[in-house]
Amino acid sequence: MIVPAGIGIGGPWRATSGRIAAARCYGALVTLQPTGVVLVAHGARLRLADLFRAWGQPLSPLGLASFRTSAIRPVTAFVDGRRWTRPPGSVPLSNHAEIVVEIGPRVPPHRSFVFPPTPY
Repeated sequence: MIVPAGIGIGGPWRATSGRIAAARCYGALVTLQPTGVVLVAHGARLRLADLFRAWGQPLSPLGLASFRTSAIRPVTAFVDGRRWTRPPGSVPLSNHAEIVVEIGPRVPPHRSFVFPPTPY
């Protein structure tokens, strides 16, 4: 599913080619484009649950946004290709961490991503 641009950003804002180019204010975590890349303010100690809260979507071992599952096949998180063994919301948002959240049958997550240059 696509993580939209505009999470953590206060309007009015201006977009260019699908990327947020300017906004009235920015929170401690933001998404500037619909790529899933989350920018976290320097020094902020945030977790995946904070991203979903700012997005207005639920995240728990039994649900991911509008998708629901069961304890038999719970929501699973991977960090840098390795399974996260605690609740998915507890994954820390750290610099260049590649976080994949899955529901349903296991799909091996990719192990690398080329991050764009930091915009600030």
